Amino acid sequence: MPSTHPFTRRFAALGLLFLVVATVALVAIPLWEIRPFEPQTPAGVSLAYACRRLAPWATVLALVAGAALVAGLWRGARWWRRALLVLALVPLAGAVWVARTNIFEKMFAPLANPRYARAVETDWVKDGDLVLGVERNGEAVAWPVRQIAYHHIVMDEVGGVPVAATY
Repeated sequence: MPSTHPFTRRFAALGLLFLVVATVALVAIPLWEIRPFEPQTPAGVSLAYACRRLAPWATVLALVAGAALVAGLWRGARWWRRALLVLALVPLAGAVWVARTNIFEKMFAPLANPRYARAVETDWVKDGDLVLGVERNGEAVAWPVRQIAYHHIVMDEVGGVPVAATY
């Protein structure tokens, strides 16, 4: 625990700030690197996956270390500093939750139960738009690539056969 010496308290407060920033970055980097409709580099994807592997344990350790720093800084702190100390724990606890949530499932939700219209009846599918088409047992369907690019997968049934189309 930090002593009451001002230098030690400042060092502990800076450590807490660094811990919050580093922990939030650990869960934010994958969200930034793997975004729909943005170019991705191999290095960025590799970094995102490394952060995702490290985050579940690192965020818990950061929360425990943050709580220890808050406990040490608590004594002798004024009410507004105590409020800031408690607020510092909020992003640490949030990072623990985000590290255990597959946020990409929410970002890239599969397109379930797609609805169909004839191409000539739509105004949102243009003549030059790329489509992914499937024909099965005499039934043909096509999904616009730009829509699949967002959802990454369409779960459907074509000609009585379950189909998972992806792009």
